[in-house]
Amino acid sequence: MGLNFEENIILENNFIRLIPLQEKHLTELVPIALKHPDLLKYSPSLFGNKENLQFYIQEALSSRENKQRYAFVIFDKRLKTYIGSTSYGNISNHDKRLEIGWTWLDKSAQGKGINKQCKFLLLQYAFENLGFERIELKTDSRNLQSRRAIEKIGATFEGELRSHTLMLDGHRRTTVYYSILKEEWRNLKFELFKDLI
Repeated sequence: MGLNFEENIILENNFIRLIPLQEKHLTELVPIALKHPDLLKYSPSLFGNKENLQFYIQEALSSRENKQRYAFVIFDKRLKTYIGSTSYGNISNHDKRLEIGWTWLDKSAQGKGINKQCKFLLLQYAFENLGFERIELKTDSRNLQSRRAIEKIGATFEGELRSHTLMLDGHRRTTVYYSILKEEWRNLKFELFKDLI
């Protein structure tokens, strides 16, 4: 099995829909970047204006063409609006592993369970449809909000890579790694995600 980069993958529940990111989504996402220019302060990606967001989207689409990353836009079905983006990345069909990340949400959508819903849809599809064995998640060691969110979905802390990534401000970030294994998924699904089943 494995992830088919040519496939138009749509994942959804009653509240959100994850749709493959396209150039046309720039218009819907620009207001978020302009309103919250510091949203990706712990990411090495440029953000905060139309040009940077356009580059971000083009980079994501190029990574999909190169079979490295599959980016989604997050659509809030209740508000009928786009609220952010998330991705599968560092995909190895051979090793049956991938990373979930590149996730950002409009601040008005944070703290409302949207991230948990996104992670559930992505984890469920990767483990149950694609047959992957390992899902990785990583973040800046300073990003306590992201670390708490990763830990809340039951991911296991694996360690940190010091001086791992050069940030836009010249800081060399320490990257912390987490993972969820296929054999752990069933218990996590019925314990931590039971409200979404």
